[in-house]
Amino acid sequence: MSETLVNPPIARETRIAMYELQYRLRVFEKRAYDLFLQNLVKGTSHLALGQEAVAAGFATAMRRDDWTFCTYRGHDHTLARGVSMLGCMAELLGRANGVLAGKGGSMHLGEADKFAMGSYAIIGAQLCIAIGAGWTSQYKKTQQVSVCFFGDGTTNIGAFHEALNLAAVWKLPVVFVCENNLYMEYTSIGSVTAVKRPAADRAASYGLEPIVVDGNDADACYLAAETAYERARRGDGPSLIEALTYRHGGHSRADPAKYRPDDEVAAWMKKDPLPMYRARLLADGVEEKRLAAIEAAAMVEIDEATEGAKNGPLPSADEIEKDTYADGTSTWRN
Repeated sequence: MSETLVNPPIARETRIAMYELQYRLRVFEKRAYDLFLQNLVKGTSHLALGQEAVAAGFATAMRRDDWTFCTYRGHDHTLARGVSMLGCMAELLGRANGVLAGKGGSMHLGEADKFAMGSYAIIGAQLCIAIGAGWTSQYKKTQQVSVCFFGDGTTNIGAFHEALNLAAVWKLPVVFVCENNLYMEYTSIGSVTAVKRPAADRAASYGLEPIVVDGNDADACYLAAETAYERARRGDGPSLIEALTYRHGGHSRADPAKYRPDDEVAAWMKKDPLPMYRARLLADGVEEKRLAAIEAAAMVEIDEATEGAKNGPLPSADEIEKDTYADGTSTWRN
């Protein structure tokens, strides 16, 4: 894990923007949880409270046309690419003004115009699609980077190894980011994995450098992302980065997370990325009133998004067959 960064080589305005993004992600997830309790969110949902620094650091370092692929814990990564709070919240509520007209829900957010290429509920599925995107970039020489986020449990899925191997063999411009929050659903990743670092310790098998960063430190994530993106654009192939972080709640809204030791939870709560980053900015000379204004604006934004989502129309019947395959069998490929 990276050490605490002192005056990192990142422009001050960039760092302030990363704080703003982290704060917006935090208030969105907290509001989403409140709406769960009101039974307004349709279906299940998986929050990333506590993991905001990963999304903020990696997204801020991206070029506008780089691609993001993520898993079902993907609200943060989608919002970080510029998708609106209203569009995402309305989607969670199953409303027609959602980014996918209410048909995708929490686990399938995405907006192609923002290069947020979807959240995938099948574990590991997005890795294979991410290398396909990377291949198009390589073939067309666009220098776009495909950035793929996944959880620690995915490292024990066959698709992880298949994707890493092919990306390394073809030197694809893909950056694989494992958000290691220590638990694969309800099971400690350490209890079912032969190596200490489920992603980084396997990097050498594919000729890659083992990279571990503090996933609760947006500066560390940003710098690691910059290096990996530059490597990809040079044609030097993929990177595998393991970001150590911790989710504040359970696996999903139905999970009280009682399987986690109390002392472990308490220790990680002290590493909450938001107060740490806020204190760092203040120590570096950013004015309190500027941060307070950012926080106030985020609250206005989430309140407006909440009302817009609650008041959004339900999808009409004729929406059901839009953007879907008319024939789900193999004949559509012929």
